[in-house]
Amino acid sequence: MTKPDPADKPCPEISDGDIYEALKEIQGYLDITPSDLKEIYRHAFRHAHERVNRPIKAAEIMTRTVHHVREDTQLKDVAELMARQRISGVPVLDEAGRVAGIISEKDFLSRMGSADTIQIMGIIAACLGGKGCVAMPIRGSKASDIMVAPAITVYEDTSTLKIIEIFATKEINRVPVIDGSGKLIGIVSRADILRAQTARRE
Repeated sequence: MTKPDPADKPCPEISDGDIYEALKEIQGYLDITPSDLKEIYRHAFRHAHERVNRPIKAAEIMTRTVHHVREDTQLKDVAELMARQRISGVPVLDEAGRVAGIISEKDFLSRMGSADTIQIMGIIAACLGGKGCVAMPIRGSKASDIMVAPAITVYEDTSTLKIIEIFATKEINRVPVIDGSGKLIGIVSRADILRAQTARRE
């Protein structure tokens, strides 16, 4: 049975780096002939294939400086932090620095008023309609009162493929990265994965 020729397979986009690495592997002077070009192509294809298909780990793309709150942080302060940093969610840490839960905009909205105010426009409509401040039910509450716990977390060596699966099945947009003791060391968002996927194609 004839072994499939890698050159006949659909080729990932070959970068300048792939060409450079391919040329380094070819010994001696190249008088560019069709066979030389085919050899360069084979080497470049292999490098491109390895680059595109190499599993990316959470540690490679995670944001290491993570805005977070504590379990006893007042919700007013949590909301101010999220607004100031323009983020839609934060991990909640316990006294030992372990991830105890996570708070998102959805957690705020779902606990403010009735079922028809779980979207931002519902809240605006309620305020404009003179129904009072829909945040009253959670005024004075702490992060631990509305956080989702236990938080869904991953480790540094978790692959982005697994993280994408988690995002899809759990319907979340970010996941804290923890070490072996459960302490927060980073966070991966959908935007981080999109940037990594775009960069590896270049």
